Amino acid sequence: MQGMSERQYAAHVGLSRGAIQKAKAAERLVLYPDGSINAAASDARRAETTDPSKTRKAPAPKLKPVPEAAVAAVGDTLREQGLAVPAVGGGTTFLQAKTANEVLKAQERRIRLQKLKGELIERARALALVFRLAREERDAWVNWPARAAALMAAELSASSSDATGQQITVEPAAMQKVLEKHVRAHLDELAEVRPDFR
Repeated sequence: MQGMSERQYAAHVGLSRGAIQKAKAAERLVLYPDGSINAAASDARRAETTDPSKTRKAPAPKLKPVPEAAVAAVGDTLREQGLAVPAVGGGTTFLQAKTANEVLKAQERRIRLQKLKGELIERARALALVFRLAREERDAWVNWPARAAALMAAELSASSSDATGQQITVEPAAMQKVLEKHVRAHLDELAEVRPDFR
C-alpha cells in the first residue's frame, strides 16, 4: 500500500470515515493505483475545492478561567508542605494543582477526625463559651467588694491606730465604695481589650 487507508486519512484530517468516503466518491481525493490515498495531494485538492465558509473549525478547548485566589491558595498549600511553589503569574502545573488538592483533602480529613474525637470545636461554640466565662468572671468581681468590704474594714480597724495610740475604725460602707470604684475601673480596662479571633 503506497498511501493511507480511509481510516488513516480520516484520522489525519480529523474527519469521520464516512466524510472521507463521500469525498472519495466526489473525486475530491487523489488516489494511488492501488486505491490508497495520496495524503499530500489530497490535502491540496480538498483545500482548493472546499468552500471555507462550510468548513468546521475545531472547537476551542473549553477552559474555565481560574481565579487568582485559587492559584494563590494552591501556592500557599504547597508552601506549607515545603513543596515547589509556582512563580507569580507563571501559572500552576497540573501536578502542582493535583498535589495541592490531595494535601487539602488530607487536611480536611484530619480536621474531620479531630472533630469526631472532640479535639476541635466550632468557632461559634468556643466564642460563646469564652463570652459566658468572661461574664461569670465579671459578675464575681462586681460582687466581691460587698462580700469583702466588712472583713477588710474589721481587719484594718483592729490593726491600725493613729499617732496618739487610739484605734482607727474603718467604716465597712466606705470601704465597699472604695473597693467598688477600683474594681469597676479595672473591669472597664478589661472591657477595652478586644481579642483577635483570626
